Amino acid sequence: MKQLKLEGKGIQLTQQDNVLAVFSNSPLQTVSSAFHNGGGIKPARVILNIEVPKGYGDMKLHTDPDRLIVNSAQKLGVKEEFVAMITAACVKNFAVASKREGEIGVSVVATAADDAGHTCDHAESSGEEIDAHVVENGTINIIVLIDGNPTPPTLVSSIITATEAKTAAMLELDIRSLYSGTAATGTITDAIVCAETCNGEPILFGGPASKLGQLVGFCTKQAVKEAIMKGRECSPLRPLVDRLSARHLPVEKMASELSKVKRLKKSKEELARSILTMITQEPLAASLILAAVKLDEEIENGILSPELDEIDKLSKSFGERVSGNRIPRAELNEAELSQANLPPFLKRTLIGLLRID
Repeated sequence: MKQLKLEGKGIQLTQQDNVLAVFSNSPLQTVSSAFHNGGGIKPARVILNIEVPKGYGDMKLHTDPDRLIVNSAQKLGVKEEFVAMITAACVKNFAVASKREGEIGVSVVATAADDAGHTCDHAESSGEEIDAHVVENGTINIIVLIDGNPTPPTLVSSIITATEAKTAAMLELDIRSLYSGTAATGTITDAIVCAETCNGEPILFGGPASKLGQLVGFCTKQAVKEAIMKGRECSPLRPLVDRLSARHLPVEKMASELSKVKRLKKSKEELARSILTMITQEPLAASLILAAVKLDEEIENGILSPELDEIDKLSKSFGERVSGNRIPRAELNEAELSQANLPPFLKRTLIGLLRID
């Protein structure tokens, strides 16, 4: 059993087996998206984050989730009314961040990684089309504890602030959507609980610029980043080849598309080996590839600066500079190039880096 003291008198975090629990000697006021007892302002002395045991069964969970919740709560002797979230993440991989300024203190507890090191497997970019069937890993669950007295609207506002901070953490770690490869804003099963002790003077503002909001934002971003990094898949130092794959640009795809450019005179297998070597063993080439990918993302998002107009012309010149002008324009068949379905800067950069005999 692990136990930690959180901000606020008589408040403790406990982790035992598949349950992560916040216990408070005094009633807390909560607002949440929790499965059990979630929703509008509700009192609770206990907040649970419950890990679904391996082999529990997806059908069993969805047909009777309360059974898992009640049985898990009983492990810690919890009988009174409580708030509970469910997660596929391993709760022992929790992360905590706390900070206090004067009369206001904030603790944030986050979980994201399972016991095999998987995390954010079902990350998504809000508003995109999603076709999900079985979800096994990836939930980011957050508990925000405020030792203070936010008004009900301010407590709700804290959920918005915490969600923005979660997204900021994901952007800083370059987490990508499983479904599109674009920058992720969350995962498809995230949940959050915001709770307050009601101590002190009423707090009227909880947005990012407020004193409370800055505490919530700081602690949430720190806790979420730490929780995500407990999964090896999202290490900030993960290989570039993994970051490209997360963008739906695996080496195999790049090689397959470039094999359509006959002037390269290389098979898919040869191209794959060459590209992999450049990415993993040639830092300058890898840097140029990453720069090209970033430029293509600006094009995709419609935010390429006006100084960089005429994309076709600019990407051609970019590729020629990369090649050291080894490849005269006349030697490239534009019809063949158009067959290679890759973003413009990446395509021209790869061709410029590949040797043409």
